[in-house]
Amino acid sequence: MQTSIFDYFERTAKRLPDKVFLVDESGSHSFAEVYSRALCIGTYLAFRFGRINSPVAVQTGRNAACIAGFLGVLASGNYYVPLDEKMPQARRSRILESLDPVTILDGRECCIAGDEALLRERRRRVLDVDPAYVFYTSGSTGEPKGIAVSHRNLMDFTEWYTAEFGSSENDICGNQPPFYFDASGRDLFPCLKTGGTIHILPQKLFMFPMELVKYLDENKINTLNWATSAFVMLANSGALERLAPGSIKRVVLGGEALPAKQLNIWRAALPEAEYINVYGPTETTVDCCFYRVDRDFADDEPIPIGKACRNMELLVLKEEDGILTEAAPGEPGELFVRGSGVSDGYMDDFEKSSRAFIQNPLNSRYFDRVYRTGDIVKLGTDGNLYFLSRSDGQIKHMGYRIELGEIETALNSMEGVEAAICLHRAKDDRLICAYSGSADKKQMAVDIRGLLPRYMHPNIYVNYEALPKNANGKIDRAMLKKELCDEAED
Repeated sequence: MQTSIFDYFERTAKRLPDKVFLVDESGSHSFAEVYSRALCIGTYLAFRFGRINSPVAVQTGRNAACIAGFLGVLASGNYYVPLDEKMPQARRSRILESLDPVTILDGRECCIAGDEALLRERRRRVLDVDPAYVFYTSGSTGEPKGIAVSHRNLMDFTEWYTAEFGSSENDICGNQPPFYFDASGRDLFPCLKTGGTIHILPQKLFMFPMELVKYLDENKINTLNWATSAFVMLANSGALERLAPGSIKRVVLGGEALPAKQLNIWRAALPEAEYINVYGPTETTVDCCFYRVDRDFADDEPIPIGKACRNMELLVLKEEDGILTEAAPGEPGELFVRGSGVSDGYMDDFEKSSRAFIQNPLNSRYFDRVYRTGDIVKLGTDGNLYFLSRSDGQIKHMGYRIELGEIETALNSMEGVEAAICLHRAKDDRLICAYSGSADKKQMAVDIRGLLPRYMHPNIYVNYEALPKNANGKIDRAMLKKELCDEAED
């Protein structure tokens, strides 16, 4: 019985030792090469510290050394915690104080021979319910929170992903998400299992869209697991109209709502590719919900987030007088998730864990844990779920209950808008649109009339050369809310 995610890698390294596993700016690295380096790191950890099922911090970069560090920690029977090498020192200090790691790996070579037998013996003591990694994300207050994800969580995700999308050793992935972001797992874990290859795309390519598409084309990249913001950027750049990388067969997108306008640009350039919109908080192990784009969408239509991944269930619940009940089809409700992907909670914060990971309100017969996402969704007539907004995105404006996500869908469909969000300034009940692109504010105010009722029209439009992004590459709503609404995001 497999109990460690590392087992995938060990089997693949034995089966395909000479196949290229990782490509970074230093060159190509085979499965055997990375396996050998991981064994050295794991053996160093075993001899130097002797700990098991303990956190080991790994300083991340866009290189093979980072992945070897992750795998070396797993080989030793411990769990890894990615640290962004560029994160502010204050945030780093808060994480390390909370984590108290065994050590911090910084990518340097370990001058010790790998002991395969020793490491296998150590991993026999690891259960599939033990942590494989802990990812730190920002909480609603901006304070980092560590989310523990087990080997079983990851193995179930990997089995679903590879079966659902037909992953194989022929996959050549163009990695965009940083390795301190859990979405990078869509590249890493399937390739550990199947023997696919990962090109770690240099960050500088995303500043030069034509160079990016040339790289994708010349290296025959066929799989993209990207943050939606990167996908939108490339669509807005016009580069796809000049050169469409014809080898791309699958594009998986997540992290933010997928705008139809930019999806249509990609589909026009690469009509044979498959496009999948995925949804999943870090607490549900990368993804819990997905939708294969199977029809045409108008630019102002919302794209569904779809249906549950295998061995997962999605509950849409509404709360009245403190009681949670199922929302009717078409009725907004908060999304709750149960199943194999639900993580083990937050590091060293049982109070916060108990608020987010709760007993299934629809089951009073036995212990049945669900994760409360804080996201508002609705079930469409097509049987798919549609994301509306965060729970704090459901606001009351001019006496109406409004989902800010619906306004954002309309704004992002407009000509000349590259990216847009909508904020509510409670102190004077104003809706504020923050956007980037060449669109004229006055014209936007006119165009919105044909898309939304009057009470959903933004009162203020603010144009940015580029909307600020947070560490995970998403639009930094907290910063914009503080700047435009003179208040921190709840």
